[in-house]
Amino acid sequence: MHDTLLQDLAIVMIAAALATVLFRQFRQPVVLGYILAGVLVGPHTPPFALIADEHRIETLAELGVIFLMFALGLEFSFRKLQKVGATAVIGATMEILLMILVGYELGRVFGWSQMDSIFLGAILSISSTTIIIKALEGLGKKNDHFASLIIGILIVEDILAIVMIALLSGFARTGEVSAPEIGMTILSLGSFLGILLVLGLIIVPRLLNYVAKFKSDEMMLVTVIGLCFGVALITVKLGYSVALGAFLIGAIIAESRHIYRIETLMLPVRDLFSAVFFVSIGLMIDPTLILKYAWPILIISMVVIMGKVIACSLGTFVAGNDARTSLRVGMSLAQIGEFSFIIAALGLSLRVTSDFIYPIAVAVSSITTLTTPYLIQASDGLVGWFDRIAPKPLVKGMEAYSLWVGSLTARSGRNMERKILTKLGMQIGINLLMVTGIFIAAAFLYRTVVSQWDHFPGGVDGAKAACWLAAMLISFPLLIAVWRKLEVVAMLISEISVNTAKAGASAAGIQAIITGVITTAATIGLILLILLLSSAVLPSRNLLLLALIVAAITGFFLYRGSVRLYSRAQSALHDTFAEEAEPLPLSPHHAPALPSMLRNAKLETVALPGGSPWEGKQIRELQIRSLTGASIVGIDRAGDSIINPPPDEELTAKDEILLIGRPEQLEAARQLLSSLEEKSAA
Repeated sequence: MHDTLLQDLAIVMIAAALATVLFRQFRQPVVLGYILAGVLVGPHTPPFALIADEHRIETLAELGVIFLMFALGLEFSFRKLQKVGATAVIGATMEILLMILVGYELGRVFGWSQMDSIFLGAILSISSTTIIIKALEGLGKKNDHFASLIIGILIVEDILAIVMIALLSGFARTGEVSAPEIGMTILSLGSFLGILLVLGLIIVPRLLNYVAKFKSDEMMLVTVIGLCFGVALITVKLGYSVALGAFLIGAIIAESRHIYRIETLMLPVRDLFSAVFFVSIGLMIDPTLILKYAWPILIISMVVIMGKVIACSLGTFVAGNDARTSLRVGMSLAQIGEFSFIIAALGLSLRVTSDFIYPIAVAVSSITTLTTPYLIQASDGLVGWFDRIAPKPLVKGMEAYSLWVGSLTARSGRNMERKILTKLGMQIGINLLMVTGIFIAAAFLYRTVVSQWDHFPGGVDGAKAACWLAAMLISFPLLIAVWRKLEVVAMLISEISVNTAKAGASAAGIQAIITGVITTAATIGLILLILLLSSAVLPSRNLLLLALIVAAITGFFLYRGSVRLYSRAQSALHDTFAEEAEPLPLSPHHAPALPSMLRNAKLETVALPGGSPWEGKQIRELQIRSLTGASIVGIDRAGDSIINPPPDEELTAKDEILLIGRPEQLEAARQLLSSLEEKSAA
């Protein structure tokens, strides 16, 4: 290893270690300590620069971005997104849109360029997941109701931030913001997301299940990191941000049944490179620029705090929450953090923003991070103050609005047809996004073939025909599924639209007409969409006719196989989401609570017979603790004892399971296991 690299790494890690100790001692966010350490050892701080080659540290910082975004993805969960409901979506969307607008207008007031103003709006729009969660944990409020709403909003913000990074990358390349550019970027990004998520959720959990059979932490860690870098590389090759790929593969792996083990393995790796990342942020800060822009920093910090409190509170209230909860949510989200650094660094790396944007973003983040715990603590007092001074008619009107929105949610929850329509609509949308992505890939393949293969059979027209035919055949299972789902949608709409009691005997005929009209219109729309997507690779009329004949004949023979293939893929996705993960076993840190809990506890051994349905399953899949209250504390396996087995331990034939619990809990566990055995035998 070169001496200068070793010296730079040594200085960075020593500075990070000292920052960790000092800031932990004073109970301040460690992230700020890392940034300050970077400033102190950086090239802009006299009397001399301690870092010999800051570009190497920036390279390591890129690794830090990958691991940081990957870790955020691991904490994300599509199941959590389903649970947070409209509050998270409405709150996060309103906050981001309002803060982008406020940041852009503020930048223009300062006389900054259009691109600087756009990036400022993006920087100010995203709150810090890491800082907020740590602040809630430190104040003991993580289990409060408003905290669950905050976490939901942060999840949606993370998704929208990834989309924003991709959009900003596209804007930076063209140097302008236009509606067609936005539309094309969103369409391409949506197609890429659809294909990656669907294929990833089908393939990755099964790959990790296979790797887990070897019981090797080294193999699991190397496989996960390989997936992380592989997907990040694919996103970069496609012109998107490296952060996008790292976050997405993390979110996919989060649906694996081995997520707890993976998080444990990744934690030290993430912490190491995250420290390098935040120290490198400090290395890029010029203190003279912060002094020069002191007033903009203070103004922007106040705008962030006030703007986010108002925007987040308003969004949470509009979603149907009461004023007290909405204010608590708004007070907790008034800061910017890691995503803001990544967006600011993106502007610098693409050379589209001024040098002062980055240090301003870091300074504003530091100020708002310091105020976060105090704002959360002050939220209860602000809520009480609001209750005292707010006019009674206003308070009653707000309460009536919350009750009204709640009643709408309750009514819509009982409408089964609308639920089915929503689910079918989402499935059709995802399928069409994947089809769009396939045709975009076909256009890319066509350009590559033409540029690399001078004598392709049939020339340019032949290349177009080959790429179009390949795209049609690959899309065939998805198009068949879309058409079949559109038929079901038409039938449901006809049933909802026609009041059978009023229509009488003619109800069936009217429903058939509505179904036919909708199906025909949808089929025509699907054909037009395919023609639009094919515009870049449509061959001449004669070759197109030949390709259509080949596609029709192939489709006729592949129809049943396509239906089976799609059904298997859908079943695989369902299995991925059906795998539930239970909490980790009781930690030794909870030992003081054990005597009272175990006062009436007993131990009992239950043997699994050969051919048990639980053979090859993990302990968490039994869900014994959540269903009965009893816990597995040991396994006797062919003379070998496994004490306090982890939740991802797989059971084998003739295992003897040691259970602990009160007598009624042990009886419930025995009945659960025996009922499952009898059901399997039947």
